[in-house]
Amino acid sequence: MTTGVPDSAAAKESEAAANVFAAELERWRDVRGYSRASLAKAMGYDRSYVSKVLSGTERPSESFAAQAEAALRAGGALQAAFRDFEVNRPTRTRPSAPSHADSPTATGGLVVEHDDATLRYENGIYRLTQRRHLVNRGVEPITRYLIRISVDRFPGDPERSNQLYGEDPLTWDEIDLHAWHGRSRATSMTWTVHHDRAAFKEVWLLFAGDRGHFPLYPGESCWIDYEYTVSEHHWGNWFQRAVRLPTRTLSVCLDFPSDLSPAVWGLHTSMTAQAMPFATAISRNDTDGRSTFSWACEDPPLHARYRLEWDFRSHPTHADGPPPQPSTTMAALGIVQDPAPALRRVARRFDLPAEAEDARRVVAELNAACERVAQAHTFGKGMGIAAPQIGVDRAAAIVRTPDGEGITLFNPTIIEESGDTDEQYEGCLSFFDVRGQVPRPHVIHVEHTTIDGYTKITVFERGVARLVAHEVDHLHGRLYVDRMRQGVVPIPVEQYRGTGSAWKY
Repeated sequence: MTTGVPDSAAAKESEAAANVFAAELERWRDVRGYSRASLAKAMGYDRSYVSKVLSGTERPSESFAAQAEAALRAGGALQAAFRDFEVNRPTRTRPSAPSHADSPTATGGLVVEHDDATLRYENGIYRLTQRRHLVNRGVEPITRYLIRISVDRFPGDPERSNQLYGEDPLTWDEIDLHAWHGRSRATSMTWTVHHDRAAFKEVWLLFAGDRGHFPLYPGESCWIDYEYTVSEHHWGNWFQRAVRLPTRTLSVCLDFPSDLSPAVWGLHTSMTAQAMPFATAISRNDTDGRSTFSWACEDPPLHARYRLEWDFRSHPTHADGPPPQPSTTMAALGIVQDPAPALRRVARRFDLPAEAEDARRVVAELNAACERVAQAHTFGKGMGIAAPQIGVDRAAAIVRTPDGEGITLFNPTIIEESGDTDEQYEGCLSFFDVRGQVPRPHVIHVEHTTIDGYTKITVFERGVARLVAHEVDHLHGRLYVDRMRQGVVPIPVEQYRGTGSAWKY
């Protein structure tokens, strides 16, 4: 026996329930702080049409979804929601936030419903605008919120960074921090200093301002915004989001002048996995002389880190005079250059699995450096980076083969060599202006430690063996010039003709 709703009404209810696009559009409108009228203007659509799509009474078009994605910088979330809507998947509708009573984190305190960051670069200045939708699922009122402002002009080169910030520290005047409470920045928030260091600051944003106190009580939610600026003299080409509280949605937008030819990539690392490229692509939109790169993810795991990096390939400093030497480029990308003493020391071994978290952190830094370098140079023979080359005194290295395979090595030692020996040209990121012919065996047996603390022996052959042997040498304080035959010297890179080609056997 059936009762209740006529078939046509039930169909409409079912379609409305399946309209994940309308729900996602409404959510992103809220994140960006648009009214329906201002959203329509930003998209170039009639307000009534936008309102009908939001209410679920009008079916969106693919071009509408694309315009909404561009206007709201949703990192692909709106286009994904449109695809779900088109194939009618009701199970993908976004559930409303659980109530305080139903929340499994009722005693856990603060939850971030949406964490959104926009970083804009203009005339040598970075401006960060951060918006967070907070929900108090704890049992006590919340009266303050901790934020961290961390910069590093030379990632991977701690000595250089320490010298910079020691001589020219980041200042409060430069940062010019401001914070607000409420959906439309209705109320200013005051703040107090928690840590004041040369390269980073920690600040308590207080739920108080010129209008008195406004604690976030259990079961309540609110938006907070804050902004600060940092010059490119102090901020390198990277931006990282660390998930320190339970978070439902994380989104980032990078906004750069198009005439700088920006290129952007991202890496994700967590407590249980080494650095990997983002699982979803970074969206790009070029409009009115600006290039915006947007990315978002749902339910990021606690303690995960999402790092975006970029390069300005047409930066004015690149356009004046002759192009920089390869070694200058590598130094700018954070690669330690010869004759730095760090390249001649035996790297400190990892105690695994006790130091597994440290090991993962080093590998994340190596992968980040690898991405930076790969954006600047084509490696047809594969490439590798050892921890001393980024200023880290630990026995870790990564190799990327010509086929795209990733190899990670901890505490490696070559215990056996076999097969023929041949000479081929090698290059080193730590003195990239030259190439040298290096004799190496076709087969090597490498003893190394897994992240779980087990000792393992892996056999590498031919080109991969050469790549691995080069990085193992780095961890033992040796460079490829130490292995060249007596009387043979490196040639200038301008005379080398093998760039971009594969190994020959």
